[in-house]
Amino acid sequence: MTATSITELSDINVPDSELVARATALVPLVREFAAQGSEARRVAPEVVAALEDAGLFRMLVPKRHGGMGASLRTAVEVTQEIARGDGSTGWVTTLMMVGTGFASTFSEQAQEEVFGNNPLVKVAGTFSPGSKSERVEGGYLVSGRWPYSSGSFAADWATLGVLLDGDDPMALALIPAEAWTIEPTWFVAGMKGTGSDTIVVQDHFVPDHRVQRLSNMLSSNFLSPYKDDRMANVAFNAVAAAILIAPQIGLARHALEITLAKLPGKPVAYSMYSNAKDSPTHQLAVAKAASNLHMSELLLNRMCLDIDTAADAGEQLDLPTRARIRNDTGVIAELVGQAIDALMTANGAGSFAEANVLNQIWRDSEIAARHAFVTPEIGKEAYGRVLMGLEPTINL
Repeated sequence: MTATSITELSDINVPDSELVARATALVPLVREFAAQGSEARRVAPEVVAALEDAGLFRMLVPKRHGGMGASLRTAVEVTQEIARGDGSTGWVTTLMMVGTGFASTFSEQAQEEVFGNNPLVKVAGTFSPGSKSERVEGGYLVSGRWPYSSGSFAADWATLGVLLDGDDPMALALIPAEAWTIEPTWFVAGMKGTGSDTIVVQDHFVPDHRVQRLSNMLSSNFLSPYKDDRMANVAFNAVAAAILIAPQIGLARHALEITLAKLPGKPVAYSMYSNAKDSPTHQLAVAKAASNLHMSELLLNRMCLDIDTAADAGEQLDLPTRARIRNDTGVIAELVGQAIDALMTANGAGSFAEANVLNQIWRDSEIAARHAFVTPEIGKEAYGRVLMGLEPTINL
């Protein structure tokens, strides 16, 4: 590897400090409205407006549409910072960020309809197919219910899974917000403010140019004619996995931040230690949590480096790399879960009080870790099969 290529590689893997600083500056506001967002089951309008003004929903949108054209490395660091403020807000930010970014991979006509009249457009979505996709002249008549549609309360469009005719039926369709209603179904223990309710569509016409076969998206064969865009070259599933795990790291950062601020001077009940900082048990717990967090950050940074490097070179990730990325997504979830558990124990039973922010962090992390793209065992199985020379049982 030449010195020049080393420099180029380094640039790809260094987040844009100015964009990350925008996210960091919003953390106090995000925390101020976090409880209100959980109560209302959706991120507060004041926070959504601030995220929009900072351009965070447009991180992955090409600059030709008024976006930031950021690397995935920058996008995940921005997401981690927002999630350090509040898990639900970080989750909505990352889902809207990736949904809006992938809208720029549809046909040129679809892109013009989505971005042309509204440079601040926000796109939500879910991949699960609806109940009806009837072929009609010029497109499809679509109906169905799409649960877990995070951020739909603030979205202008959504990419929703549909089933088409033929041997390759799975596709994503761009559908405007005026075509759907939202059914309140998201009543959960954590990530309460994500508004991950159910989108309901009844007999909406989707023209052909707003439909994209999922198999083509998985192979980075997007409909966009702008092949120089980073988003037109990324590995779809790999990006979806990496972006979903970023809020977990932000949650762990927040838990460690709270612990280091409050735990050192706290007495350890029923012990000789008047300060927890003098207790080896608590020293080990904090070290374990911090180490797990650092390992998680390193794994995610490697995932981003692989994805960004391949996208910028216009190359496909090979199967072993895609399998490793899916595996590492689950490994990060495990590492973060263990880190937060250790900090909860170190801080004591009071951590689980409803008024304690650590309780919210713990519940948010537990919910986020159950996303289907994150499940550790499925990722390990896929990676193990590929390493052993077998085909994976999931679509990578």
